[in-house]
Amino acid sequence: MIRKAFIATLACALLVAGAARATETIVWWDFLSGGDGVRMKAMLDEFNKEFDGKVHIEATTLEWGVPYYSKVQTSTAVGQGPDVMTYHESRMPLGISQNVLSPITPDELAAAGIKGSDFSEANWKAAQGADGKQYAVPLDIHSIILYYNKDLLKKAGLLGDDGKPKGLDGVANWEAALAKLTTKDVAALSVPNDGGTGWRIFYTLLNQQGGQFLTNGKFLDGDNLAKGETAVGEMQKWVKSGWTPANTAYPASIALFTAGKAAMHINGVWEVPTMVDLAKKGQLFDWGAIQVPALYDHPATWADSHSFAIPNRQGNPVDPAKRKLVLQAIHWFNEHSLEWAGGGHVPAYLPVQQSDAFKAMKPNSDYVSLAKTAVFDPVSVVAGVASPVYDATGNYVIPAMMGEMTPADAVKKMRDDLQDQAK
Repeated sequence: MIRKAFIATLACALLVAGAARATETIVWWDFLSGGDGVRMKAMLDEFNKEFDGKVHIEATTLEWGVPYYSKVQTSTAVGQGPDVMTYHESRMPLGISQNVLSPITPDELAAAGIKGSDFSEANWKAAQGADGKQYAVPLDIHSIILYYNKDLLKKAGLLGDDGKPKGLDGVANWEAALAKLTTKDVAALSVPNDGGTGWRIFYTLLNQQGGQFLTNGKFLDGDNLAKGETAVGEMQKWVKSGWTPANTAYPASIALFTAGKAAMHINGVWEVPTMVDLAKKGQLFDWGAIQVPALYDHPATWADSHSFAIPNRQGNPVDPAKRKLVLQAIHWFNEHSLEWAGGGHVPAYLPVQQSDAFKAMKPNSDYVSLAKTAVFDPVSVVAGVASPVYDATGNYVIPAMMGEMTPADAVKKMRDDLQDQAK
């Protein structure tokens, strides 16, 4: 239920706006497809129904990735585009450098009831620029997780009484578990062979060692290069040892797991609905999902965040009254983000993340711990969704994982490639 205070505040904002029309329209762009798209459409419908006659969100979904961000860039440059848009936090350094994001002032945030303390520190900070200004408001934390087949882990003696895996932390334990789970007919682990997935796993293992991908403008500088080599070497070992099938395309890697041909699977939280839907149809075994185990010094997991931002439309900025409505709508979506969590996401908004309703949501609440140890992409114009970092991973890390080059060569080539592009 929407809080009465929110409705009163929104009604007040409408009076201030002095709208000539009965209904104020918020133009919205997003890149959400598949299950995410279905859930967001339901939330948009709910919002529009709740505020019928007062505010209406006119939503358009565009193609994910580079096409979306290119459209945003070209539109804002000529003073066109939406009033509000979804934006990956990992793409914000590039967006800020291109002047496509409008900073949101502390007063504006406060007027909408949006507080930084209602979000985890790392998540809130990832929505800021180097200038300390806030350029977006997070909606979720999405990360890679470890999916697992409870029946196969139990058979291998790797399932605890709580139904969760045991004995996977630490490289030695992890590798022993992979060896134990691998049989003539079943692989221990399936992993997609795309650059995006490779980056997420590599970045996770690098950060678990306390490594930093980017320091003072330099990629894999100092001992970070050796830590990167260790991460790639571990990924390569999974394939070389026969624990993970080589060169498995994204859909095939999921199919291996759902068909019971892989005991575990590393992928994003966004595949949770796939598992939930199959289970509802009786087409899946007893399964679960947890945070990626800590193979090295401490837990850490790559993460990104879908966030909301206001475009910096050149010569035609979103006016103050509309901005006020937009921010109040953003706050509404965070207050109702339990619905969004159904897509596998962890709500960014702590009052929802810490609610009893979310704690009862499985398997999400089994991997909510990753929110506290999440590591967001390095702040760079060459990093983020569908970025040169993804390309470099696909060009070097994935081939090394498949045994086509040494881990040492892979990280050096990755470093040099990105350093050249960042100049």
